[in-house]
Amino acid sequence: MMLAAVLAALCGCAHLGSGSPSTAGVYQRGEAAYYAARFDGRRTASGEVFDSNRLTAAHRSLPLGSRVQVTNLDNGRQVTVRINDRGPYTRGRIIDLSRRAASSLDMIRAGVAPVELRILSR
Repeated sequence: MMLAAVLAALCGCAHLGSGSPSTAGVYQRGEAAYYAARFDGRRTASGEVFDSNRLTAAHRSLPLGSRVQVTNLDNGRQVTVRINDRGPYTRGRIIDLSRRAASSLDMIRAGVAPVELRILSR
């Protein structure tokens, strides 16, 4: 069981816990990146215009409008974001953050960071 969880986490697609994810437990672990400035002003999957100054993110499967706590595993910093887009489409990544969210996690310089996600609301 432990080996399976570790292997799934390494591939960026771990759903931890039993059955459906709980709001108290870790939902997913993997790598986060953030949107490039060129996406500002474009429509997101939710229909709203992307604004890098808002606390938003893209996730492949969480319902649009979900609120997720993202923790940077390198430094312990946390931020709460609202899922308003689909993605990321880069292999190994589990979430794309707005620049403001990435800044809150102190990951701008690195560009990517290991994170864990906890669902706060769906």
